[in-house]
Amino acid sequence: MLSPTSHAVFLRKQFEKSPIAARVIPFAVFLLLTYGQGKFGEEARYWFYLAKTLAGAWLLFEMRPFVTEMRCAFSWEAAVVGVGVCVMWVGLDGLYPNVSELSMKVGLSKAAATPALPWNPHLQFDSATLAWCFIVVRILGSSLIVPALEEVFFRSFLYRYIAKSDFQSVALGAFAALPFFVTSVVFAFEHEEWLAGLLCGFAYQGLVIWKKRLGDAIVAHGITNFLLGVWVVWKGAWNFW
Repeated sequence: MLSPTSHAVFLRKQFEKSPIAARVIPFAVFLLLTYGQGKFGEEARYWFYLAKTLAGAWLLFEMRPFVTEMRCAFSWEAAVVGVGVCVMWVGLDGLYPNVSELSMKVGLSKAAATPALPWNPHLQFDSATLAWCFIVVRILGSSLIVPALEEVFFRSFLYRYIAKSDFQSVALGAFAALPFFVTSVVFAFEHEEWLAGLLCGFAYQGLVIWKKRLGDAIVAHGITNFLLGVWVVWKGAWNFW
């Protein structure tokens, strides 16, 4: 059986050999852990989030040397997009059916008929300290881990790969209509709030094209998720989580 160190060495070798692996495997692992959140009972959802946040942080550490464009870039454009997307996300809430509601209407999902409980640690745990720990983990994970993993996959890999199989030869600032639309649609349906996700995908991809680098989108995404987390806690709007 391989030790954790051996696993890390093996993973780094895969990342070094394959630019695709370095951008896809971390996102795929994170997505798999996300899928597992709701499969082992309500309390397990919170522990799974903690586990996937720690795993995501480790994956970012391992992939960073091989994904050179994964550097945060602070700019006023990133701040404006980050805040604007958060305002849009909250403002559109309730104005259109989400993915689960659409699935239920067309009979694609029986699970949609009995939606999961809101992600609210205060309802799940008697200990206020434990509940707040999970809230902090959620905000940190969504603000620091998720943006980098998603932006690398969607904006650095998927967008450019759709444009050309030799994706690294495609400049980050290059505009191509089909990849722009397809990547945003895929990004949209990764979220329950698909319309907000679609507009969000347009905004982040547009920012990458405008600034000709990935870092602004990572920062904008982090600002959006942080502000949304603050809104969730402040207003008790747990449906966003």
